[in-house]
Amino acid sequence: MPFALLKDRALISVSGPDAEHFLQNILTTDLDTLGESEAKPGALLTPQGKILFDFLISRAGENAFRLECRADISDDFVRRLMLYRLRAKVEIAKSEQALVTVAWGKESIPSENDSTAVADTRFPGEGVTRSYAGTEDAGDDDAWQTFRIAHGIVESGADYALGDAFPHDVLLDETGGVGFRKGCYVGQEVVSRMQHRGTARRRVLIVQASPPLPAAGTDLTVEGRPVGTLGSSTGGTGLAIARIDRVKAALDAGLPILAGDVPVTVTIPAWAKFRFPQETVSAEEA
Repeated sequence: MPFALLKDRALISVSGPDAEHFLQNILTTDLDTLGESEAKPGALLTPQGKILFDFLISRAGENAFRLECRADISDDFVRRLMLYRLRAKVEIAKSEQALVTVAWGKESIPSENDSTAVADTRFPGEGVTRSYAGTEDAGDDDAWQTFRIAHGIVESGADYALGDAFPHDVLLDETGGVGFRKGCYVGQEVVSRMQHRGTARRRVLIVQASPPLPAAGTDLTVEGRPVGTLGSSTGGTGLAIARIDRVKAALDAGLPILAGDVPVTVTIPAWAKFRFPQETVSAEEA
């Protein structure tokens, strides 16, 4: 069973009589659909609908939730949650020793003695679990990144900058990270409008090339014009967030797509529901 100890993660606990109501009113995730042994993705948005913090959220007992996020943004995340707390009866605290272990593969069944193990719902059918009990073995982080990238799952920092992406850009609308049937939350109006009007154009694509791909942040271009940005990669496979209308125009016209000076092919993640638009922009507009 492959696994990896993720050393760049932090855990924030939110507990108390008002914990679920408090989080339901500010986060994109619909907590009404969050099972006891699940970790769902989600975000806290700006009022303009862009991702301010991303995380995985799971239940940690009665009236208690665990938010797993990047360690380098955790203090800011706690401060932002405190600002929204107002008179809600909740306690917000960051764990001083966050140990996050991820395991994957069909045989990845958590130990019966590990009460913290939860299924990472971004990978349906792939047996991905996350455990917060810790381990002394570091496992294989490179193998985990290869697995994550191959399945088209982006994460902030590695693949996009916080404050620069809408939930649709990073497929939170398709990985269960946005509740479209829940009530209002911060940034909800913008996200709902994008969903109902079908105006999402930036999407996650899997990028492949024969030589190693260039560094994250490299532009994807068509005839010198940017159509997207490369994220993390391993060998010849990587992730990109790109304008799918402009990519479709290039594909229809038979124009090469480059990451830096490396020719690439692009595909939609196999599990994703979105498709390239039927009507594309012209080559001049792309």
